[in-house]
Amino acid sequence: MTDPATTTEHHREGGVWARVHTERAALAADLAGLTDEEWATPSLCAGLTVREVLAHLTAGASLNTVKWLAGVVRCRFDFDKQVAVRLAEHLGTTPGETLERFRRVVSSTTKPPLPVVAMLGETIVHGEDIRRSLGIRRAQPVEAVTEVAEYYRGSDLVVEAKGRIGSLRLVADDGPFTTGSGALVSGPTLSLVMAMTGRAAHCDDLAGDGAEILRGRCGPA
Repeated sequence: MTDPATTTEHHREGGVWARVHTERAALAADLAGLTDEEWATPSLCAGLTVREVLAHLTAGASLNTVKWLAGVVRCRFDFDKQVAVRLAEHLGTTPGETLERFRRVVSSTTKPPLPVVAMLGETIVHGEDIRRSLGIRRAQPVEAVTEVAEYYRGSDLVVEAKGRIGSLRLVADDGPFTTGSGALVSGPTLSLVMAMTGRAAHCDDLAGDGAEILRGRCGPA
């Protein structure tokens, strides 16, 4: 007999995967027709160009638990090295090849040993790392961004987010997300998510007594 709880969880995960696939497809569409100069633009992800961030997303969508563990062991548990190695594997020889490789994984449900919502977070955050540096705007579905905000507020697993927002009260002005207590930080849900994950540039979109505190806890703009 099927466990109703298991069925519900699978249904929920299916919904999250659908959001991931939507975000990947939107990003691929936004990047069609970029010039070589635009592909080489520094992204908001420290040290990586637009093209390299896209290759990183391709790597994440191509990496199952077995491959992830094998890579970690091969890199002697140096997680940063593991990320760099996987990125290089999926970069390709030209920007066009980088984009084509990403297009191939738009509908992938392969993932490292992380919850599906973490994959949604990776896609939204790194997509914004790319778009903001290029001056591209996307009206993110507030439901998807809220789900990511809810995940990050209680986790430091993929990136430090929970620790970064300690003693602050975050309140979205375009959706239901709210968390914490202390100095107020308010603004769009996407900007809160990006600031939670260390992107200081997005603090420009935030208001409240805690906005500058949060900016100080982010990395360099």
